[in-house]
Amino acid sequence: MGGIFLFSLIIGIVTALILIPIYKNELVKGKKDKPIQMGLLVALLVILLLVVFGFYYFSNLDRNLSSLWPFAIFITAAGAVFSSGKERIFKGILFIGNIILGIYFLTAFLFNADEKYEIAKMNEKVEIKSFDEKETPASVPPQFARNKMKKAFGQVPNTSYYELGSLQIQKVDGEYVYIAPVEFSGFFKWWKGEQTPGYFSLSATDSSANPKFIKSEMAYTPSSFFNKNIERHIRMKYPKKIFYGDVQLEIDEAGKPYYIQSFGDFVSARNGFKVKGVVVVDSKNGETKEYSLASIPDYIDGAVSPEVVSIQNSYFGNYVHGFWNSIFGKSDVKLPSDEGTEANVSPIFNENGEMYYFTDFTSPKEGVDSMLGYSLTNAKTGKATYYTGNPEESYMDSQGALQIIEKKFIEKKWYGKMPILYNFYGEASWLTPVLDSNGFLQNYFIVSAANPEISVYGNTPNDALRLYKTALQRGGGRVDGSSKAEEKQISGTVFRVYKEKSGDYTVVYFLLDNRQSYMISSEKEPMAIYLREGDKVTARYLETGEEFLPVKEFMIEGLQ
Repeated sequence: MGGIFLFSLIIGIVTALILIPIYKNELVKGKKDKPIQMGLLVALLVILLLVVFGFYYFSNLDRNLSSLWPFAIFITAAGAVFSSGKERIFKGILFIGNIILGIYFLTAFLFNADEKYEIAKMNEKVEIKSFDEKETPASVPPQFARNKMKKAFGQVPNTSYYELGSLQIQKVDGEYVYIAPVEFSGFFKWWKGEQTPGYFSLSATDSSANPKFIKSEMAYTPSSFFNKNIERHIRMKYPKKIFYGDVQLEIDEAGKPYYIQSFGDFVSARNGFKVKGVVVVDSKNGETKEYSLASIPDYIDGAVSPEVVSIQNSYFGNYVHGFWNSIFGKSDVKLPSDEGTEANVSPIFNENGEMYYFTDFTSPKEGVDSMLGYSLTNAKTGKATYYTGNPEESYMDSQGALQIIEKKFIEKKWYGKMPILYNFYGEASWLTPVLDSNGFLQNYFIVSAANPEISVYGNTPNDALRLYKTALQRGGGRVDGSSKAEEKQISGTVFRVYKEKSGDYTVVYFLLDNRQSYMISSEKEPMAIYLREGDKVTARYLETGEEFLPVKEFMIEGLQ
């Protein structure tokens, strides 16, 4: 508290000296007038001290002198009006100087667009990352997870004191889980309770799992008041740091909760943001530590906040050729999607357990739902990669995928949430959880980004994936080795054959004498339509672990 009081006192003294005409005071000859002038100075100083203190205390604004520029314009203008003679000239010069400074702050966004783009510039790649179909490819949607936690709120002691806080996904002890703190439901509940009892944890990959309430008292939270409010506590410890984004809850491997917040620098003139590190707060005792992005503790998954990633995506997409091009010409401009689950981005995990933020980009032209590419930003380092996909193909964006789901289930009024782009069997594909009007999970929907007519849905992500493989064969889509399934070769005698017409092609299913079933489309191998029982065949296929294995190459002995 001493730091903010001293800052407010200094600002109050300087402001009082600018407002009160000093030169006129020196001309005052009556001794009775001097105490009046001194009393006015003291009264003004007290008022200013309270105003400045209250503003910075309740707003949590950084206490840098640059934050005072609007206040300085008003004060120097008033000081010039109230004074006279040479003092008016001097204060008038101060006013003009502050006007120029204000113009600089207000117009900085016109001139720092190139620097913003360089900060957000991403490595670019063409290929869309493949996905191992043996793993669960999608998280439980956060709306569904939140609904389940609310229904389990009876586990919380003194339930009427609290409400469910913000939801975040993270990896805890090797498991992907949603975390949501229990928060105070108002000022008087905080006054009586002082500490929240803990947080909820729920699997982010298993929709049948139930929430668990973890007891772990927290005194410094977003719903606490005065100096126990977590954001104010952080500001008191770091009065000059520039923070961006909301505080987030992080759980270490022992289950202990911490709050974190990203900090960095303005790009220029209090405009723009470049992330540099994170502040970590022990939610129990308020102990704080700061870390650079290069030294983040292992248990922290989201050191770079979703809000930081979202604004950097905006810099990358809009400012490729400067500010004015983003308004008028819009050459090479690409707009980041707003369909993400957290600040317009969706957190996902790669095969190494590292968290990334996913965002797809679309054209600024109205009525166009074509995806131009997507970004993956490492949530711990802030480094991002932009994937364009095959430049010869046109991909549907996330909004287009959601519209297909809405039309598919228009009578039931179901809708999609959290669309993520994957490479399934060599096909760029949107995987999206489908929710009902009450926010409960109904199924998982997969649609080809390049061929929207190819789509399936299943009760689980893996169920949908198995159906999708068949749909790709029927629809002439690709089933190639870009999946992580191992490629193998088999020779044997055909035991049973089943052929199914699909458009202009035929999907051939056959059972070999090893009792394993395979499938291939006549689009890929036209000679497959002549297959019959007793034929000897040689096939190269993908070992996906499914009932019908996709065949890449196929040969019938005696025909080829």
